[in-house]
Amino acid sequence: MSKRNSNADRFRKQAIASDLEEPVTEARNLAQKLGLEPYPVKYWIIDYDEMNELIAYGGFQSRYPHWRWGMQYDKQQKQGQYGGGKAFEIVNNDNPAHAFLQESNTIADQKAVITHVEAHSDFFANNEWFGLFTGGRVDEDAVNAAAMLERHARAIDEYMSDSEIDRAEVEKWIDHCLSLEDNIDQHQVFKRRLDVDGPADAIDEDIAEKLDELGLSDEIKGEVFDDEWLEKFEENDVQTTFPEQPQKDVLAFVREHGKQYDDETGRAVEMDAWQRDILDMMRAEAYYFAAQKMTKVMNEGWAAYWESTMMTDETFAGDDEFMNYADHMAKVLASGGLNPYSLGMELWEYVENRTNRREVLERLLRVEGVSWRNLMDVVDFESVLETLEAPAAIDTITPETLDALEDVPEEWVDHEALAAARDGEIDVEQYPWKVLTYEGLARRHYSLVKRQHRGFLTRVSQQDVEQIGRYLFDDARYGSIEEALADVEFTTGWDRMFDIRESHNDVTFLDEFLTPEFITENNYFTYEHSKATGQFHVASDAAEDVKKKLLLQFTNFGKPTIAVYDGNYNNANELLLGHQYNGVMLDLGQARETLKRIFELWGRPVNLLTIVKEVDDHDIEVAKRRNREPEPEERGKLLRYDGTNVTIEDVPWEEVDHLAADDVDYDTKPDEWLA
Repeated sequence: MSKRNSNADRFRKQAIASDLEEPVTEARNLAQKLGLEPYPVKYWIIDYDEMNELIAYGGFQSRYPHWRWGMQYDKQQKQGQYGGGKAFEIVNNDNPAHAFLQESNTIADQKAVITHVEAHSDFFANNEWFGLFTGGRVDEDAVNAAAMLERHARAIDEYMSDSEIDRAEVEKWIDHCLSLEDNIDQHQVFKRRLDVDGPADAIDEDIAEKLDELGLSDEIKGEVFDDEWLEKFEENDVQTTFPEQPQKDVLAFVREHGKQYDDETGRAVEMDAWQRDILDMMRAEAYYFAAQKMTKVMNEGWAAYWESTMMTDETFAGDDEFMNYADHMAKVLASGGLNPYSLGMELWEYVENRTNRREVLERLLRVEGVSWRNLMDVVDFESVLETLEAPAAIDTITPETLDALEDVPEEWVDHEALAAARDGEIDVEQYPWKVLTYEGLARRHYSLVKRQHRGFLTRVSQQDVEQIGRYLFDDARYGSIEEALADVEFTTGWDRMFDIRESHNDVTFLDEFLTPEFITENNYFTYEHSKATGQFHVASDAAEDVKKKLLLQFTNFGKPTIAVYDGNYNNANELLLGHQYNGVMLDLGQARETLKRIFELWGRPVNLLTIVKEVDDHDIEVAKRRNREPEPEERGKLLRYDGTNVTIEDVPWEEVDHLAADDVDYDTKPDEWLA
């Protein structure tokens, strides 16, 4: 690029940045008024190619040299060229967060992504699963992710440039490490160096054999090692098993106990320092990105919800920008497949509506003469909704209506801002939210009276009404419906959303709120591939089946859950892995290739126990004639790679029974969290 073009490019980006100064400032102000607490965000204007590079790099400007980034860049570029979707922004989880806006965005797009980013940054700062890696927003020692990734990039580049290290071997070693990037224990606080639990005598090489090779006399051995210590390595009938409990952090286990296979000697030898260092780096990065994988639906839905609230409900999109924004949002929410934006946003709205509905119903069920038995008969719900409508004074705020705010409850109004608006220091035509408090904004945007949700209050089952009514105390009875509704807490829905945002991940979020009511109202169903017909078909619209299948796509990032069961399998220092089977088979082809990579990290034979579903051709033919699916038989299998060949053999069911879940086991949290 010529110097003239470079200067022109810089000036163009500066001009765009200058135009966005006010939207960035006011989006942050509005986000905070709405109760969000985002990290500080630094915004950058980038072009199309730079955006593709950042997406390929996972949102960061510097990553270690590897072929995967070029492949992801090419994929992203083709997606943009051939109508697969436009990338409007990318934001990373860091403090401060860094957000990158594409210069070709319209001003409406830029405003939309800025509001979206502010909500993402709030989620990063307050969700506990992100805190497992970062240490939380108040920790002075919180990890600077961008700096960490840049350090990794420099270190790996130095290894690749080292004349004594083969560059191709470094890249191949990274490939081996990446084969296990999802085999970590994402429910535990990240520690860069951790000691793997195991008995002190579970040493990962045959010490007795090494002593024999040294030719030491029994007298010298006796002076250095006591008899009890030696017996543990010289008695063939003693078998040591470690770890004591299955370990999900496979990367940590091979880092602590793994070796490399030496072709010349035909045996395992210690890893080089650079190999163990790269294992550490890949594991740290796996833990950093784990929280994003674990909260994709929640996080994108959260950002979409608050973006819509700011852009639409609070008219952050101007009159001349609204249609452009509506088109933008429609494309995001309508994209195919399992769309985390639409599913997440629908679930957050459902949480808000369900919480608000319960709050209203609890008030109504405390009215004299109203019970769970007669609620639907004696209460006029249209009248209830009219009462719940926001007062005109806060629903429409203009310079001419500011005096009307004196008649609304004091906690709804920011009186300091109201005085500034009266003095002309605040443009309430453009920013009416500035004169309201969090409570006032919740009243202004109460969900149950929105057009798309007006029927939600009455779409409650008799069973739910009974459950609410039976557990109410009689210490607060109302003489009329009007009196009861005057006590409704309008912030209840938002308050509940903020609580959930702090503690849940996608699996726990879906497990709790993917209710039969939600599934039925949104017409979810499952489909599967038929062995009998060779085609896909609708399998079920039952809420239990839909929930189970959807949850399986998020458990362990949608990847198989593998744990280390024995680092001294067969008393030969072989590695035994177990697939925690929840009804979904491993892809045995991929499993074979993965074992080959793990062998390079272990240096000795690697074994994998799993359960497969098998059905023979005869059963398929019979099923076709009877127009039904064949019943598969579950069997135990042991895969083994010895450095040369992969073998698969049948094993008795009792050897794999411990791997099978009685029901779908989502394995969402450590057991002690469930107490």
